[in-house]
Formats: sequence, C-alpha cells, structure tokens
Amino acid sequence: MQLMEFKLSQTEENYIKTIYSIEIHLGKSVSTNKIAEKLKTKASSVTDMIQKLSEKKLVNYKKYQGASLTSEGKSIAVKIVRRHRLWEVFLVNNLDYAWDEVHDLAEQLEHIKSKTLIDKLEAYLEYPTHDPHGDPIPDRNGNIEHHKNIMLSSAKVGENCQVIGVKDSSSSFLKFLDKTNIKLGSQLKIISIEDFDHSMIIENNGIQNSISNQISKNLFVKKY
Repeated sequence: MQLMEFKLSQTEENYIKTIYSIEIHLGKSVSTNKIAEKLKTKASSVTDMIQKLSEKKLVNYKKYQGASLTSEGKSIAVKIVRRHRLWEVFLVNNLDYAWDEVHDLAEQLEHIKSKTLIDKLEAYLEYPTHDPHGDPIPDRNGNIEHHKNIMLSSAKVGENCQVIGVKDSSSSFLKFLDKTNIKLGSQLKIISIEDFDHSMIIENNGIQNSISNQISKNLFVKKY
C-alpha cells in the first residue's frame, strides 16, 4: 500500500528532499555524515530519522552503507522539489524578490501539499521549466531533466561558456555573483587559469574579473 504524502511531518520531508539532492549529485547512497552536514544537525539524529523513514519504506538503509531513497521516497522528493521551485519563480517574477532572498521562503511554502494549488500556480506562471537559479522544475508527472555536470571549473583557456545554473544557491554565493555581474545567461570567456590554485580570469561583457576555483566549481555552464 502506498504511503500518503500528507502523513509526513515537515522534518521528514526535509530529510527526504536532502537525501534526494545529495543522491542526484553523488549518484550513490548518501552517508549519514553528509546528511548531517547538509542539515546542520548531529549524525545520531540523522540515523534515528533514517531508520524511521526506512520503516515507512521511503529509504533504503543499511548500517555503514548509507541511505538511498526508494521509488516512493523519490516520488515524494520530486513533488517537494516541484513545489519549492515553482514558489521561487513566483516570488522572483511576481513579488520582486531577488534570487538570493527566495530559498528560505520557498522552504516554508514547499510544505503546502495542495496539488490543485501547485498546478494552478504552474499555469499562472505559464509553465516555467527552470527556477531563478537555473534548476529544472519537475512537471506534474514527476519528470525532471537534471543538469549535466559541466562546471565552469572544467573549461579551458579560450573557451566560451554560458551560465545555466548554480550548484550553490546560498544567499552569500548569489550576492557574490551579483557583485561580479554573473547571472543566468551570462556569457563568459576564459582568459587564463592559474596553475597554483586554478583560479580564473574571465571576461564578462567586456570586463575581466578573477574568480576562485571554489566559485567556478559552483557554476553550471554550457560551452558554445
């Protein structure tokens, strides 16, 4: 028998979404330490919650082998992600929030489980395919096309890239990008790469800036 999503607490939903977000990047089971780091909590608390979710058949878990979502767990995670990203679009496009202001608000709004509301919201927004950070929005059937892992850090000198998303959607990172005038759609040319620390000199709209390797590892790009 399928578990009804409305029986889950907000904390349980947050764990499911966190496991999902880590799992799609790693492509393998997620350690309790990784989850604890992401949620800023104790590993022992994570273990307790993972065992609880495992009993509900939402997580596959074996001690020392990490956790992965079951098909039911993934289905719930995608619904949460869909709600979150649609609310982010609404907040930016309709309420004039900046892209660095919407994550925490969407974290609260994503727990509103009305499918009718979310479908109407999607239609009102004219069926957006990506959120303000470039992340793909799952459709109402749960289909989602993830970014191919092409990061700016993999680009070579002389190559041209277009920014299509951010891996780090923290407010501090997005504010840094605003300061350097890097946004979705920005066309960057790699001028030079330092051997020592892999920092880059990039050209953006005719202006050259230096960015660290940490920055370039958090920008999804497509080369052209």
